Amino acid sequence: MESKTIKVWDEFSSILRNYILGKVKDKSLSEDLLQEVFIKIHLNIDKTQKKQSIKSWVFTIAKNTIIDFFKSESKRFSNLAEFAKEIDDVEEEHTAKTCALPLIKNLPSKYKEAMILSEIEGLRQVEVAKKLNISLSGAKSRIQRGRDLLKQGFIDCCDYKINENGHLVGEHKDRDDCKVCS
Repeated sequence: MESKTIKVWDEFSSILRNYILGKVKDKSLSEDLLQEVFIKIHLNIDKTQKKQSIKSWVFTIAKNTIIDFFKSESKRFSNLAEFAKEIDDVEEEHTAKTCALPLIKNLPSKYKEAMILSEIEGLRQVEVAKKLNISLSGAKSRIQRGRDLLKQGFIDCCDYKINENGHLVGEHKDRDDCKVCS
């Protein structure tokens, strides 16, 4: 006996795929969201009553899944805005933390995204990989390269040094002497 979910998949997966892709403009992401939609459909299919309402129900689930995705993305960027505001609030005090955001913002975008997720939002590397839709080894590589570029940024900007243990050390300069924050 064919399950209800398989019937819905056969009937709607193709048009849902196109609908989601049209909204998110990323094929890999649209496939992930399509799978999420069908998990929700599968878990709730027995709650539908009428055959006529299945199409609107399926598209409502898809629409809500897309909205949830964009809300979570917007929260990610609002966390960055909160971090930037926190740095701006400490105007008088010039610390390594106040230079960190400008240095991260100056990184190439693929490293910047990974650094924001891992270092600012505190996500684990596996979560970063999922958010960026890359492999775990790719996420680890981007984070490590981002950290190396951030270290180099502190060396270039504030004359920090790498000690014998490979750690960044030095005294932070005054704001006027900082090549990034001034």
